[in-house]
Amino acid sequence: MAFLPVLLLLLLTVAHRASSQDSGDSDALPRGCGWGLVRPYTLLCDLDSIWGVAVESVAAGGVLAAILLSLVLLCRLRHISEAEKRSGVGPILLLLLGILGLFGLSFAYLIEQDESLCLLRRALWGLLFAICFSCLLVQGVRLRRLGRERRSPGGCALTGLALGLSAVQGIIAAEWLLLTVLREGRAACQYLPLDFSLACSYVLALLLAALTAASLALCGRTRQWRCSAIWLLVTCLLSLLLWVAWVGFYLYGNAWLGRYPDWNDPALAIALVAQGWLLLIFHAIPESHICLRPPPQPTAPDYFDTSQNSTRMRETSFDEDIPLSHRQFVENQGYGYTDENAAGLRSSSGAGQHNTNPGARPSAPFRSNVYQPTEMTMILNGGAVPSAPPTYTGRQLW
Repeated sequence: MAFLPVLLLLLLTVAHRASSQDSGDSDALPRGCGWGLVRPYTLLCDLDSIWGVAVESVAAGGVLAAILLSLVLLCRLRHISEAEKRSGVGPILLLLLGILGLFGLSFAYLIEQDESLCLLRRALWGLLFAICFSCLLVQGVRLRRLGRERRSPGGCALTGLALGLSAVQGIIAAEWLLLTVLREGRAACQYLPLDFSLACSYVLALLLAALTAASLALCGRTRQWRCSAIWLLVTCLLSLLLWVAWVGFYLYGNAWLGRYPDWNDPALAIALVAQGWLLLIFHAIPESHICLRPPPQPTAPDYFDTSQNSTRMRETSFDEDIPLSHRQFVENQGYGYTDENAAGLRSSSGAGQHNTNPGARPSAPFRSNVYQPTEMTMILNGGAVPSAPPTYTGRQLW
């Protein structure tokens, strides 16, 4: 729960500094700051620097949306009966927690810098992004397994994997702070933009891995989860474009426009808010809708509706219901009819002569549409071919 320490620290700092300011400083407040907010919190209410108020409003709306979505998921969790959908709830909740951290950290860039605040910014920036992109990566692994094997790892295993991947970035950030602040004795607010970007290399690697996993999830055999894979792929692509944009502006755009270092904090705050809303709109909300959607109910077939092919009664073949051991009459032609001796049978039976070939029996032209007692006899006798009497001359044709 990384956003809670951020918000708590901000609230404590605001309360401490607001109580320590003199009342005479109110004359130097910018336009719009009349509710007790003094420096260094004037960007939260300064109407002349409108970007601070805009970022604050958008971040507050994102916090409210993420909290509501988390409450809906927690309240409806017991109604999710399918194991494949329940496995995705844990990563979604962890992602919403990371989104809340991104929105909360954006408020830290609306306050003037000091040593403790810079430490907080540098420590939580990469960690919160690592949590979000780790959730995207495990969702891609989950969708890949569902597309190939139609089963998914448990939600606790996926959440633990995401936490383990994000812990690596926490270790990287801690080592970077120890090397630059304690060992070299630099101030926490004095760091090069290139060093800040290189410290986030692992986060970018997680994003590229999530993009690869989302691409592989589209190649699954099951079409049921392709919609989730498409949303995940779009989220990863837009996140990658956003990271290219803010890193390029942070490293080269400020210096090219002559706004370095004045626009560093606005660029980072806007990147946090934009990334939070991007994850919320393109992944958290669609994936939550898919998980909460009830499974389709099977409908009873209407046997009186002849327009539907699926409900028509199929014509069963008599041979399909007979075991293989009972189908000896197919190969045995001893009692079969032939068209050549059909006419001879009529003439010989009329003259009262016996058939000299007791093994051959003439066939009627409509044999397949007439009930065959000899075949039924074979079934009742367990597949044995009955023997005809010596004086048998064949059935009377009609």
